[in-house]
Amino acid sequence: MHKHDRRIGPAALLAVAGLSAIAASAADAPPPAPAASAGQTEIRAQLSPRDETTLSAEVPAEVAKLTVRKGERFKKGQLLVAFDCAAQQAQLHKAQAVLQGAHKTYEVNQRLAKLQSASALEVELAQAKMAEAQADIALYRSSLDKCQIMAPFDGRVVDVPAHAHQYLQVGNPIMEILDDSQLDVEALVPSQWLRWLKPGARFTLQVEETGREYQTEVVTLGARIDPVSQSIAVVGRIVGPHDELLAGMSGKAVFNLPR
Repeated sequence: MHKHDRRIGPAALLAVAGLSAIAASAADAPPPAPAASAGQTEIRAQLSPRDETTLSAEVPAEVAKLTVRKGERFKKGQLLVAFDCAAQQAQLHKAQAVLQGAHKTYEVNQRLAKLQSASALEVELAQAKMAEAQADIALYRSSLDKCQIMAPFDGRVVDVPAHAHQYLQVGNPIMEILDDSQLDVEALVPSQWLRWLKPGARFTLQVEETGREYQTEVVTLGARIDPVSQSIAVVGRIVGPHDELLAGMSGKAVFNLPR
């Protein structure tokens, strides 16, 4: 009786080893995001802040203080930037002194005019000097009001290109801020969806950075259809607070299509 040789050849051993490695790799890999099922479709979407702005210098002056740094949070009305406005303050004091002198000259000319010792023109010129000084005072006070920048809303600092003790000209950027208390979900969908997609409709947002799903509600639809792509903008809002979400995150908006 012959015995069969059951030794495994090198090629077979390599195949078994390869399969084992693939199985181990598959076991270690993170589970993929759930794919859209039949009757669903996926659209790229992005999270955007409701309000964002770049604060710029409104007076030519040196930055005296920056109270917040990149990434920090702030409250509405909080001081964000302060300028050294000693020059503007001195100009205001000068204009106030000019006004005081012009007012005294006007009073004297009025009395002299009653005694016919001053002409009506002299009275009018003194009055005009007073008006000029008052206008200068209003101008310098307006400049001083711009020497401090307060937060226009609750939010967070995105970037601070300016530095303390840096001299800035009017229009130079100081700080980029945004309001992330509520993030908008922005997407472009086919214009044919207007037949059934309305404000209040729900969809699921799969955010890539967090690996989580969020229930989202359509808030508004765009006012214009893009004639080339035949698409329209949709803005949604995530239901409930989620502190882990940041502006700029993106993912897939999964819509249930009508049957």
